[in-house]
Amino acid sequence: MRLDVVTILPAYPNVLDLSLIGRATEDGPLDLRVHDLRGWTHDRHRTVDDTPRGGGAGMVMRPDVWGEALDSVLGPDPGQVSDGSGLGRQVLVIPTPSGETFTQRTAEDLAGADQIVFACGRYEGIDARVATHYAATGVEVRELSIGDYVLNGGEVAALVMIEAIARLLPGVI
Repeated sequence: MRLDVVTILPAYPNVLDLSLIGRATEDGPLDLRVHDLRGWTHDRHRTVDDTPRGGGAGMVMRPDVWGEALDSVLGPDPGQVSDGSGLGRQVLVIPTPSGETFTQRTAEDLAGADQIVFACGRYEGIDARVATHYAATGVEVRELSIGDYVLNGGEVAALVMIEAIARLLPGVI
């Protein structure tokens, strides 16, 4: 299984190296990749946020930056390779307090995916057009919450989900 974490804090998932997840990444069934979202910005300040479309308080993460990042991580044609054969089940997970509650049943379902991309938002979250766009391209999009509270970003929630999912894979524990 391939797990991708896209974040503005690329050192955050390093804690996974301290557990069985780290060992499974080194010599087992996991291919864990961490991507710095700022690598897809084009200004000298590496800006990833902007005011919300339509106004409102706070800042949201820019859809253009997320689009370039996710296009790169998911591939040019999500679910397809150049010969037209399927890549398998790709899931875009967006941790958000307003999402569906992540449960053991959710972990079991996601353990059957071939690739899971965790889009770790910050500020007031990721512009909603990102989820809408990728769902329209055929990527399975899951907005998931680990509880009824607000965190500073999606990284902690992604770590919780990665641990719950990965431990279900043969060869991890």
